[in-house]
Amino acid sequence: MTPDVLFQSLWNDYIQRLCPSADKIHQLLQESEPLINDHIALRTFNLSPVGMEAIAKPFIDVGYTPCGDYQFEAKKLLAKHYEHPDPKQPKVFISELKVEECSPQLQSIVKRLVDQIDTSKLTSFEFLSSGRLWQLSFEDYQQLAKESEYAAWLAAHGYGANHFTVSVNQLTAFDEAKQVNDHLRQAGFTINESGGEVKGSSDVLLEQSSTMADKVPVSFTEGSQIVPGGFYEFAKRYPMSNGELYPGFVAASADKIFESTNNES
Repeated sequence: MTPDVLFQSLWNDYIQRLCPSADKIHQLLQESEPLINDHIALRTFNLSPVGMEAIAKPFIDVGYTPCGDYQFEAKKLLAKHYEHPDPKQPKVFISELKVEECSPQLQSIVKRLVDQIDTSKLTSFEFLSSGRLWQLSFEDYQQLAKESEYAAWLAAHGYGANHFTVSVNQLTAFDEAKQVNDHLRQAGFTINESGGEVKGSSDVLLEQSSTMADKVPVSFTEGSQIVPGGFYEFAKRYPMSNGELYPGFVAASADKIFESTNNES
């Protein structure tokens, strides 16, 4: 198994189930060279058997190593990013919800979901793009959403890429993330403006922006409902003092990128 196979599996699931608009955006930004994917992001709960290490394992198996740690106190999240020795391979950003810091009601719902997992399905890399491994009621989804958008999103969609990210550095038609935003607005897409439409700056060596999440159908025990799915991100990296592009992430910016999946009307 190679990184290319792993990411193709995640991309196929992402554009079919979580963010169908990403395929059109990809075509809008496509130039003579294939688009470079800066990074993907995945979400999980910090509970066995699906904690961060379990999500990271398929990436580590193809050569990835952990590089940076991040905390999001208000959202009760921990995260790491992983890099491959081949700089052409995307970075991987994995976050997990600290379930024990949440309300007893949220803990009860989440533990009930995780208890349904057939652990035999976790032995192949394909579980990363397998979607939901549990049954979920819309009532429980709504209850989770009152406390944690992150928990509600993960409960509804399960495993798959929360987002892919276009590297703005590669584009010839656009130099800045804002120019990409303007181009996509003209094409009818909605940009995440939480914390400003461009998060970060050259001062922190990273600029990020994103669309707001697609609204996609999800099956609940009571029937299908339309809820926020995945989104597409755009990142511009700036050189460090050694001339190499900054490889990490900025927690304050990532905090606002998480809000691309907020359930706005």
